[in-house]
Amino acid sequence: MSRLRAKCPDCKTFTAVALGPDYECHSCGREFHAGLVRVPQAWGEGGEAMAEAAFLELPYPEVAVVEADTLEEQNLALAADLPERPLVLGGDCCAHIGAVEGLAARQDRLAVVWLDAHGDLNTPQTSPSGNTWGMPLRMILDSGAVDAGDVALVGARALDPPEEEYIATSGVHAGEDAVARALDGVACVYVALDADVLEPSEASVFMPEPGGLSADEVEAILRDVDERASVLGAGFTGLSFEPTNVEPLTRFAAALRL
Repeated sequence: MSRLRAKCPDCKTFTAVALGPDYECHSCGREFHAGLVRVPQAWGEGGEAMAEAAFLELPYPEVAVVEADTLEEQNLALAADLPERPLVLGGDCCAHIGAVEGLAARQDRLAVVWLDAHGDLNTPQTSPSGNTWGMPLRMILDSGAVDAGDVALVGARALDPPEEEYIATSGVHAGEDAVARALDGVACVYVALDADVLEPSEASVFMPEPGGLSADEVEAILRDVDERASVLGAGFTGLSFEPTNVEPLTRFAAALRL
């Protein structure tokens, strides 16, 4: 499927045409500020419900559905199908890898704001579970696509000891003012949002963790990100296929002006 033409969420036909980073449906005339890329994959044991969430009906034109046999193939396919301004819907957080690598290849410097209850900073050697979905941020950093000093980890509260050690020594920003420090001097950013960053009562997620942020708090963080840098794309992951998730996700996308 060409990223220049997408499936309009209203008309259900491939009549949404790319106009720079935006899309306009030639049938109904509606305009959109991002192209939706679905990634129905979960790289770990028992993640089928998370993969299914990639088919939630978000009000954005569908540019591509990326399905692959390996994570490497998924990353390459994502980078190839990535619209100018993507909204990625997973699946697990590995969906962000190809998106970040694809956007970083277009820029001299890209920041990443990663909202997640978990660090996603494990390696195969440090991971207690062995699930690849606990490693994507570390994979991005180890690939060199972005610098650790240009990354903010927001809302993490279930970190493994090796992840805490990595944050302390790598330069990844966490804690108060993490977003401001990561975006200082950086012109553009990708936002990765695992919905388990939220308090479990706020959304239906795959791996709920108590003590999370409210939807209002997340929305305020996203607005702050948008004020500090140009948002080149975003991704939502870690969900379950529950229609009530559409409302907060749509709010979060709007906060980023997508």
